Amino acid sequence: MNFKNILVKITDGLATITINRPKKLNALNSATIEELSTAFKILEDNATIKVIIITGRGEKAFVAGADISEFANFSTQEGEKLARLGQESLFNLIENLSTPVIAAINGFALGGGLELAMACHFRIAADTAKMGLPEVSLGLIPGYGGTQRLPQLVGKGKAMELIMTATMITAQDAKQWGLINHIITQDELLPLAEKIAEKIKRNSSIAISAAIRAINDNFKDGVNGFETEIIEFGDSFATEDFKEGTTAFLEKRKPNFIGK
Repeated sequence: MNFKNILVKITDGLATITINRPKKLNALNSATIEELSTAFKILEDNATIKVIIITGRGEKAFVAGADISEFANFSTQEGEKLARLGQESLFNLIENLSTPVIAAINGFALGGGLELAMACHFRIAADTAKMGLPEVSLGLIPGYGGTQRLPQLVGKGKAMELIMTATMITAQDAKQWGLINHIITQDELLPLAEKIAEKIKRNSSIAISAAIRAINDNFKDGVNGFETEIIEFGDSFATEDFKEGTTAFLEKRKPNFIGK
C-alpha cells in the first residue's frame, strides 16, 4: 500500500499505521482521512491481519488536531458535511471494525487527534503525551464524535469539563480518568503496543470480533447489548475456533485458531 500521508507496515499478522505529516504535527486533513479510511478497509478485508496499531510519526504528536486551514471559511452546510463524512468514512469505521485497533499515542492528541484515538478499541500513551478537545476555543465543538465518545470513556462530568475548558490533560490524568489503559516511556510505546497485540493474536479472531460487536451495541441507542451478547455467544458454538478452543483445553495444549 502506497500512500502520501500515512505509512503502513505489516508483519506477521500485525499492521501498523503511522500518520506521516510530522511538519504539520500529523494534523488530519481531508486527504489523510481518506487515506486512513482506505487503509483500514483494506486491512479489515485481509484475513491474515489480526491487530492494527495506529500512531503518529515522530515524538511530538499523535495527531495535533484537524487541519484548520481547510475549513476556516466553510459555510454551515459545508461544516455539517465535513463532520458527517469524517464520522462515517473513518471514525465510525474504526469503532466498528472487527479487527482490534490500538491507538499508540506518542505525543499531542488534540481535537480530531483525540477523537481518532477514542474511536480505537483502546489506547496506550507515552508519558509525555497530552490530550484535549480544544474546539470551543475556536468557536466550534468536536465534530468527529468527541461529544459522544468522551463521556462514554470518562463520564459526563469530566467530559463536560474537558470540552468546556478546552484544557489539555497529561497522560497521567488521562490514565486516572480512564481515557487510556497504559502509560509508558516514548521508547517503549510501540513495543508495549506490539506486546499487547501478540497477546490478542493468540486468541480467536472470530470471537474477538463478536465481542467487539456486543460491547459496541451497549452504547447504541435502541439496541440491547445483552441481546447481542446472547446471540453472539450462541453463534460462537458453530465456529471452528470454538471446536478447536475447547478441544485444545481438554487435551491440555495451546489452541491453533484459524478465525473461522
